[in-house]
Amino acid sequence: MTSAARAGKSVSRESIGFQKHDHGSCISVGLAAAEAHCSAEGLRFTPVRRKTLEILLQEHRAIGAYEMLDRLRDAGFGSQPPVAYRALEFLVANGFAHKIERLNAFIACAHPGVDHSPAFMICRLCDSVAEAQSSPARGALGEAARATGFEIERTVLEAEGICPVCVEKADT
Repeated sequence: MTSAARAGKSVSRESIGFQKHDHGSCISVGLAAAEAHCSAEGLRFTPVRRKTLEILLQEHRAIGAYEMLDRLRDAGFGSQPPVAYRALEFLVANGFAHKIERLNAFIACAHPGVDHSPAFMICRLCDSVAEAQSSPARGALGEAARATGFEIERTVLEAEGICPVCVEKADT
């Protein structure tokens, strides 16, 4: 359980990614949350990990490991695949990023430091991704799990469709 969850913080039900928001604040808040968590937990938030998170926060779309590697190389970091994979693995393990299975790519977590069950809305036209809160234990999946005596520990919910921006472009 994260320190935020122990402190009783809850997750907003609002989705992140498709609505207009202060993107500069989004980036600075995400980096500050990661720095604070790493400091509190005694984790090393190395320059490559910080830059990897910053790159993920700059866009609300999933980024693959090789694209991340290219961007890290352009920023002056190493060009070997483990550089990107290790940084991404650290961010996912500590709740700062999620892996989007369908795209085999990564996105910054919209709710860092809070235990939650994310649902991802993936635009099939522009690959933008919005993160929303899901409640798998309360729906049909939760009912199926209870019926079999299964206890859900983690879910990954991904839906593919068309984002509001692409819908608007198609209507014009």
